[in-house]
Amino acid sequence: MPTSTPTAARLTRQQIEATQQEQLLKLRGRLWDKPANSICQIGDYRLRITDGPNAYMQYKDVFVRGIYRFTCDRPDPVIIDGGSNMGISVLGFRHDHPGSRVIAFEPDPAIADLLAENLDRNGVADVEIIQAGLAAEAGVISFTPDGSAGGHIVDVPAGAAAPSIQVVRLSDYLVQPVDFLKLNIEGQELPVLREAHESGRLANVNRMVVEYHGWAGGKQCLGDLLNLLDQAGFRYLVHDFDSETGPLTKPPFRHRPKADWFCLVHAQRP
Repeated sequence: MPTSTPTAARLTRQQIEATQQEQLLKLRGRLWDKPANSICQIGDYRLRITDGPNAYMQYKDVFVRGIYRFTCDRPDPVIIDGGSNMGISVLGFRHDHPGSRVIAFEPDPAIADLLAENLDRNGVADVEIIQAGLAAEAGVISFTPDGSAGGHIVDVPAGAAAPSIQVVRLSDYLVQPVDFLKLNIEGQELPVLREAHESGRLANVNRMVVEYHGWAGGKQCLGDLLNLLDQAGFRYLVHDFDSETGPLTKPPFRHRPKADWFCLVHAQRP
């Protein structure tokens, strides 16, 4: 008896996923123990990496899982990349949309240099790199770098010494229509989007992917974030990554008070 089309399609997807998983296992084995600042061949790109685990996870999520992939009728979409790190997300955008205009924000000076180096090494030109973080208010603010992907804004006691970075408002870059906004800014997503909404300029964004950071012991803001997107006229989907990037959200559920968790929110105007 001939196989039905739906079953054949399911088998095809299973085969694709099995092939991807085999490729990822090989990539993980090759990258995981690479030291910081190694130069590695990853897919079609030659990159200087912050460290092996960060490079593997980013490449997996961007190029294999397609967490920032989107379709666009324009050949030259405007893309804002908040939290570009070593540049894998930017490479993904330019791979899918070669004619795109990308504005890349990276606050950590050392990693911003890595970003510029990786784009230059791979022949990716005309990306505007802004060495600054995104925040609700522009200025200079305390920052804790980690040399990888977890540097974040911190509150420090008055008079205490701490590294600092320049921060800018997202709304200042939303004067023109933006086809895609990516925010992975270590917990500043809600205040940044709130300010952009209050300015009226969030209306210029067509679609976005926001990484929500559920910090251990911190205030739970996912509901506020989703409500803001609803008020701003977006429809949204929520995704909790695969079992490598987001293991804490997989059943059987068990709350771990000292563990951070993350999810992606995809939002698009109807």
